[in-house]
Amino acid sequence: MPAEPRPPRKQIHLAAHFPGVNNTTVWSDPASGSQIDFDSFAHLARTAERGRFDFFFLAEGLRLRELKGRVHDLDVAGRPESLTVLSALAAVTTRLGLAATVNSTFNEPYEVARRLATLDHLSGGRAAWNVVTSYDAFTGQNFRRGGFLDEADRYTRAAEFLQTARELWDSWADGDVPADPAAGVYSRPGAGSFAHAGRHFDIAGRFTTPRGPQGHPLIIQAGDSPQGREFAAADADVIFSRHGTLEDGRAFYKDVKSRLARHGRRPEDLKIMPAVTYVLGDTEEDAAERAAAIRRAQVSPQGAIAYLEGVWGRDLSSYDPDGPLPDVEPDLGEGVSKGRAQFRRDRDETVRKWRELAAERGLSIREVVIEATGRQTFVGTARSVADQIDTFVQTDAADGFVFVPHLTPAGLDDLVDQVVPLLQEKGVVRADYTGTTLRDHLGLGAPRPADRPRPKDDAARTPEEASS
Repeated sequence: MPAEPRPPRKQIHLAAHFPGVNNTTVWSDPASGSQIDFDSFAHLARTAERGRFDFFFLAEGLRLRELKGRVHDLDVAGRPESLTVLSALAAVTTRLGLAATVNSTFNEPYEVARRLATLDHLSGGRAAWNVVTSYDAFTGQNFRRGGFLDEADRYTRAAEFLQTARELWDSWADGDVPADPAAGVYSRPGAGSFAHAGRHFDIAGRFTTPRGPQGHPLIIQAGDSPQGREFAAADADVIFSRHGTLEDGRAFYKDVKSRLARHGRRPEDLKIMPAVTYVLGDTEEDAAERAAAIRRAQVSPQGAIAYLEGVWGRDLSSYDPDGPLPDVEPDLGEGVSKGRAQFRRDRDETVRKWRELAAERGLSIREVVIEATGRQTFVGTARSVADQIDTFVQTDAADGFVFVPHLTPAGLDDLVDQVVPLLQEKGVVRADYTGTTLRDHLGLGAPRPADRPRPKDDAARTPEEASS
């Protein structure tokens, strides 16, 4: 009997993240460049486009992080606003998708929808929006709102925010263009007309910007909570994942993909892309040594104590980073670190796990923090890293990856020069772009219209209902 035909190999989607927060960037490396100059953004974006990546991603925070009342100086201070940077990058790239984090808690749908539609026009259909929420009054103080929104309402507002943005984009039909530009007369009298009345937004008027080449910019989501996963299953085109191991990745992939059917969607309608790092070496041993050195450089002695203080909620500046973990119990109150979501909850459980790890392996404070925060995902020769990346995708642990280099702006160069060609040889990464828009790159169809029926009004669902 003839052999069963093999299923086609999955194509691997690639994205690049410009780092700048947390402890990814090795500031002390002589090759570390500016986090603010436009040349840095342009170099990384052009490298990603040379590697035929799907998109370039900029994260953003709305307030500088603080530690013990002072700006945390291991983070970027003064990062330019993301959509402005991406608009400039649209002029120096031709195919690369351009994705930005824009907050749905402290912004308004009309302005965000307008800015994203503008970027989609300027870039020829390459815009994407990473929809995030904010939980804390610390960030809200910048907007004279403080903690105006209960945490349970973050995703109900985000769902309605996105729904409202879709209504604004859909207020223009494809092909609505000026019939008489000189007179300002459009081909459809109702072009741009909208009205939305909901729990969080009650707006009406005319939207100023016609539909972009993609109809809607791509929607990205990064939540890992049950309500975040459900929000992504209902509305996102891409979900960022923090699950960088095969076992965790497969479990996350299976869970999120299983949620799509109830929203009338297919598994291929949502791409799952973990944020990952990599280290290359001439041999496996060389790569392992380099990875260990990078992990140690990412967690400086002062950085280890700063991270420890965030977990313990106390001033621990008197402790030796090369000594044992503190024997004092954590202060589970407000804490000393502001603007870092990972220090909000479960700190007592983190302390317990860290103490077990330190006792089992005899680790110092710095070594524990390195283990907790500094691990690379793919380590090895270019060939072995290409094989690891391919295995991850072909075994349904991801649809692709968002690479976060430890150096800016040249940290992606060796991946594009050494690993991507091997993936192209395998036939799992495109040799060239075959379309012009980000939807083309990701193999996604037309966007979901604003008036698509939903299983239930997501804007009115509680997080508990959303996770059921």
